Amino acid sequence: MTASAETPMSKPTPPSPRALFTLRRLLAFAALGMLVILARPAMDHVKAAELLVRFADPSKAAPATVTEREEVVQTPSGGVRARFYAPAGRDSAPVVVLVQGMHRKGIDEPRLQRFARSVSDVGYEVVTPEVRDLSDYRIDTRSIDTVGATVDALSRGGKRKVGVMGMSFGGGIALLTAADPRFAERVSFVVAVGAHDDLPRVTRFFMTQEIKDPDGKVFPVKPHAYGAMVVVRSHVDRFFPPGDAAIAGEAMKLQLWEDPAGARELAKKLPPASKAKLDKMLDGDFSEVKDEVLAMIEVEEQSMKKVSPAGHMGGLRAPAFLLHGEKDTVVPASETMFLAREIPEGRLGGVVVSSAIRHVEIEGEPTLAQKWELVHWMGEVLGTAG
Repeated sequence: MTASAETPMSKPTPPSPRALFTLRRLLAFAALGMLVILARPAMDHVKAAELLVRFADPSKAAPATVTEREEVVQTPSGGVRARFYAPAGRDSAPVVVLVQGMHRKGIDEPRLQRFARSVSDVGYEVVTPEVRDLSDYRIDTRSIDTVGATVDALSRGGKRKVGVMGMSFGGGIALLTAADPRFAERVSFVVAVGAHDDLPRVTRFFMTQEIKDPDGKVFPVKPHAYGAMVVVRSHVDRFFPPGDAAIAGEAMKLQLWEDPAGARELAKKLPPASKAKLDKMLDGDFSEVKDEVLAMIEVEEQSMKKVSPAGHMGGLRAPAFLLHGEKDTVVPASETMFLAREIPEGRLGGVVVSSAIRHVEIEGEPTLAQKWELVHWMGEVLGTAG
């Protein structure tokens, strides 16, 4: 029997360009994982390749091999929501606490969820506790308590160690938790992606648009207006009259929430002077408050230091792995260069500053060399985690 020209058998539908792109990316990452077979354990690097290709493709559906549930973790500030990602059918997977970055969606942020599922898909249980201050675009020592309490709960009274990973400013919190004497002995490894080292230095960068690397050279990157907006909103009552501060703060929140139209509409409720001041900020111009912010940093430097890894890494007992995007405009990669010098001798694992990373996500199609570097780094992390 011969199929007619209208039957599906006669002309198979070719794969879509996206499917071909995804297949090529998977094969490239997997091939790199196999290439290091003589130098490193092959399976760790194959897992690393699988993880990276899944995270790099937002169109991929959540893996069926991962189960998810929510529980409440008790912290010194009360119970917090936590999401658990576990590899299906495996009862004793290594455990990793994943700390969110600054984002209003917190543990519901799509990139964080995608990364958590990707890590779990290659054999690890991932737990994301809700760090409320980071969800509200603030950095506070309470965040260390939240992450540390989660580590304590998962360690089962110290019977097992727990890995800690952190994204962006959450990376600094992850490092501080791992070095805190209350939790250090229960941490098996720590990973910081796009983390800060010294919060006062990064905050000055937001306002002066200049930062130097550990050798004293000006680092070639300019800040995104996001950073200055976070700083001003956190201290909004310093920059606006009492009657205007609440409205200005809400408008800036909407701007951070990627709702610029809503922010502009709310700004219309302000008196002319405050509206003009806020409008400039919404345009990314913080020159009017620059000197005030720099003066504020001088006053609050010691409290900002308490949420900075700089000077606080002496208690670290676990290996630390650092990754940063070379052109990161939120937290400059020079911060990871400083962090690499902060980690105690013998505790520093892999350090990568990559032009394939934009802040905390892979950008575009990395080159072969960039893929090799990322697979090797992630393979080292997974090998330690396992």
